Amino acid sequence: MIVGIIGSGGREHAICQSMNNSSKIKKIFCFPGNAGTKKIAENIDLDLENFEAIKKFILDNKIELIIIGPEKPLVSGLVDYLEKFHIKVFGPNKLASQLEGSKIFTKKLCQKFKIPTAKFGIFENKESAKEFLIKTNYPIVIKADNLASGKGVYICDNEKNAMIAVEEIFNGKFGIAKNLLIEEFLEGEEMSFFTIHDGNVFKSFDTAQDHKRVLEGDKGKNTGGMGAYSPSRLINDELKNKIIKKIIEPTLKGLSEIGTVYKGFLYTGLMIIKNEPYLIEYNVRMGDPECQTILPKLKTDLADIFLACCEEKLSEVNIEWLNKKSLCIVVCSKGYPDLFEKNVEIKNLKRIKLDKNEFLFHAGTLEKNDKVYAIGGRVLNFISLAENLRSARENIVANLKKLNWSGGFYRKDIGHKVID
Repeated sequence: MIVGIIGSGGREHAICQSMNNSSKIKKIFCFPGNAGTKKIAENIDLDLENFEAIKKFILDNKIELIIIGPEKPLVSGLVDYLEKFHIKVFGPNKLASQLEGSKIFTKKLCQKFKIPTAKFGIFENKESAKEFLIKTNYPIVIKADNLASGKGVYICDNEKNAMIAVEEIFNGKFGIAKNLLIEEFLEGEEMSFFTIHDGNVFKSFDTAQDHKRVLEGDKGKNTGGMGAYSPSRLINDELKNKIIKKIIEPTLKGLSEIGTVYKGFLYTGLMIIKNEPYLIEYNVRMGDPECQTILPKLKTDLADIFLACCEEKLSEVNIEWLNKKSLCIVVCSKGYPDLFEKNVEIKNLKRIKLDKNEFLFHAGTLEKNDKVYAIGGRVLNFISLAENLRSARENIVANLKKLNWSGGFYRKDIGHKVID
């Protein structure tokens, strides 16, 4: 079988590696891929906003399945477009993708179907938002309504920071902003809960906890994710049932009432307070770096799972996992999430010798003349599977010391709440 994977991050490299492990896969194309995918697939540099060019390449190269990694093509309707040409695509359609494409769409769904979430207000201009901020209690959460690559969320401890957030969002930091969302601050612990859907049924796809803040001790600015571990320390059968009954099932009911179904990965971002789940946000794809953390634990052939979702046969697939803990540390370019230098060579990669329980997934990298360069903020993902998370973290840190890359940095305390 010939497959195509859309995206260039660590998530896409992890998916590419899992697909490469399948006996059913003959060839993989990545659009555009990175230095890591280049070793196991053919990287193709196509404009991801040019749906016609993507469709032509798929048909010309007889690609039988397309997997869409990042959110932007999903929210833009690439699934709907390709399905018109009878191309098998793994991922939700444009309408279902509004769960991530518009935070206000999701909040209104929560309101209608009584899904537990933070209290919120929608503001259409700076003036009304600032007027509210003068009278509110802090801390408070301010969110850009549209896609912001995981960075459009501000947790504000005071009025001054809140005013800056409002200015930045309405001044277009995350694209044209018609609205913003102000939410109450929920005091608890975050958790990522994953499900996979075929439009009729869904199955759990493990859990993780992500470290979003750039500095150790979960301090500093929000990022796309500095590392993660799986499974979440918070998950238990009672909580899992509450998440499904109170959050996921009402959401699917809401989508069916507006005439659509959900297919693909669904990432439910939660705040857990005294074993009660509250929805923070939905992402309509696997998380990054949660995907890199979770997929190495998967025993079932990922190609079988994706095909079953496309053919509405997920109920026939038994998803099995290795009984191990998994931890991922992300190596970032110095300066991230602010300004950072690009095209910095990453030396010493050949020094890294991985065993069967260790993985290295590339993100913002490019290979040129047999050398690997960092071209993004998040650059490499080191993963280890072990009996416990402490051992997994120690294994990764040993490899990071061998890498010894002066152009990057990483957090040494991923998983600190459960390990330390």
